[in-house]
Amino acid sequence: MGAPVILLADDSPTVRAIARVELEQAGYLVIEAADGAKALAAAIEQRPDVVLLDIEMPVMDGYEAVQALKSDARTADIPVVFLTGRVGADDLARALKLGGHDYLRKPPEAAELLARVNAALRVKILQDELRTRADDLDRMSRTDHLTGLNNRRHMEEHLRMLGSSAKRHGFPLAVLIVDVDHFKSVNDTLGHHGGDHVLVNISHRLQKALRTEDVVGRWGGEEFLVLLPHTGAQSAAILAERLRCAVASTPVVVDEISLTVTISIGGAAAEGYADDDLVRLADRELYAAKGAGRNRVRVIRSKGEELVS
Repeated sequence: MGAPVILLADDSPTVRAIARVELEQAGYLVIEAADGAKALAAAIEQRPDVVLLDIEMPVMDGYEAVQALKSDARTADIPVVFLTGRVGADDLARALKLGGHDYLRKPPEAAELLARVNAALRVKILQDELRTRADDLDRMSRTDHLTGLNNRRHMEEHLRMLGSSAKRHGFPLAVLIVDVDHFKSVNDTLGHHGGDHVLVNISHRLQKALRTEDVVGRWGGEEFLVLLPHTGAQSAAILAERLRCAVASTPVVVDEISLTVTISIGGAAAEGYADDDLVRLADRELYAAKGAGRNRVRVIRSKGEELVS
């Protein structure tokens, strides 16, 4: 990890020069700006760890600059320490109310400058850690722990999002439900550890066979759901057949036991609309595929035309 970056924004070259020396001697990397507009641009481009911001500057003063920083998601969490010659309570209250973390009176003394910057930096580090943990928890809550695929919660949310977008913009959407054939026999033959290995292997094959824009997740047990945006029934049937072949073409090896595994796939597609009906129709087609002998694909358009393979 490199040195913390401090953005020093002040229209006084003398103030900048003095503060820069102290900060660089303390191990910080300093970038400078001579007015509020340049400070805002530098903050967006460089993403500093702390901003030292003068209040009285040309083009855009410190009040305007901090408002812009805090209203932009890219810079909203950067702590801002005001540099000010104004010592009135109203001035300081306004600076803090607008989003300032702290303030320093000009000219800043070296010890106080470093103390305030260090305190602001600790806040930034803590914020980053909390955000990382929150992101990790959110990702874990949306990920199937066995296969690493999206879990049912994520797939349901993504389906609603895609369905809403398809309805609004009129593009086709297809869903596939993939079920491992005779999975109970797989567990009986290989044990649950072997069954888990088969599910992981199949999940990898599905991911590899899909397009970049497609979304696959574990729907439950030995079932997987595949969302195919901008895809009509004919293309969905072709892709489903590719998935079927990807699984059936090569045996799965578990503890030196080679086992041929197949999948059945039911699918449904609609033009310009999508909701739980697509999943219901795909599920119906899946049961029809299994009833017809398994290891096959059945896809239906929302108007009822079936594409069978």
